[in-house]
Amino acid sequence: MSYAIVYSSRTGNTKMLAEAIKEALPEESCIYFGGPDPRALEAELIYLGFWTDKGSCDESCAEFLKSLGSRKIFLFGTAGFGGAPAYFQQILDRVKGKLGPEVSVVGTYMCQGKMPVSVRQRYMQMEDSPRRSAMLDNFDAALSHPDAADLAGLKAALPVKG
Repeated sequence: MSYAIVYSSRTGNTKMLAEAIKEALPEESCIYFGGPDPRALEAELIYLGFWTDKGSCDESCAEFLKSLGSRKIFLFGTAGFGGAPAYFQQILDRVKGKLGPEVSVVGTYMCQGKMPVSVRQRYMQMEDSPRRSAMLDNFDAALSHPDAADLAGLKAALPVKG
């Protein structure tokens, strides 16, 4: 089965997931690897990765979703806030809501990803509060992600194994 791995990665987290997928699948079946591009639409299965922006996929992936037609896709992504499967599911549900009815989602995976230092600096400027403390704690916890366990979880979730 031919596949394409399409991803958008602002900080490198989603690219790390995309590379893990590529390592796990047969290289000869990969017809495209990279950012959103119409060439990926030739594949039988599209692995589509995004970084979370305002609770959904980033704009370049949102635009690409409009071109999918009747494709099979596996959605994967990263979010700076993590630890709660329900939060990840909300993001995935919003992304699925951008898909046409003829798109078939064959699987999903999300994990936490580290954020740029500028985010921590912005949190530091907030008024001291329990919310600020929680945001700083989350930032610090995210620094090691995606980690080896995240990558193993992703590989286990793939609908096609290498």
